[in-house]
Amino acid sequence: MIKQLTRAAAVTVLGIGLTTGFAAADIGNTGHDSTNTEKSTVKNSATIDNDNNVSASNSNSQSASSGSANTDENTTGGDAASGDASNSNSLNASLKVSNSGVGSWGSGMSSGAPSLGNINQTGAESSNTITSKVTNTLKVNNDNNLSVNNTNSQSASSGNASVTENT
Repeated sequence: MIKQLTRAAAVTVLGIGLTTGFAAADIGNTGHDSTNTEKSTVKNSATIDNDNNVSASNSNSQSASSGSANTDENTTGGDAASGDASNSNSLNASLKVSNSGVGSWGSGMSSGAPSLGNINQTGAESSNTITSKVTNTLKVNNDNNLSVNNTNSQSASSGNASVTENT
């Protein structure tokens, strides 16, 4: 009879353990010289692996030139000036990766020892034991690779300015 009660209690403890994360057992109203043992073991385990690869790339190729200016064979030829040629380029990049959401995940795991239960009204010379064990394991691996690549190729040339054969 005691073995049947122990098995029934163990099934109840297991059912509670699966739904709440820990179990509390009660041992009571047992007979003389009885041995009653209840064990509850809960193991929570999770592995989180974040692999974030973020990149930004910018390629800028520019060319600028001004035309030639000539005064040639004029009676009153003035100066000749070619215009300016210029380029500009700028890049502002900001990359951000956050793995902060992982920190709150483990809060759902059992953090303390469960209620160990109660032993009462047992028979004389009885041996009664209730054991509860909770093990939580959380492994987090964050691999964050961020890169920015900027390629800038520029050329600028000003045209020729010539004054020839003017009087």
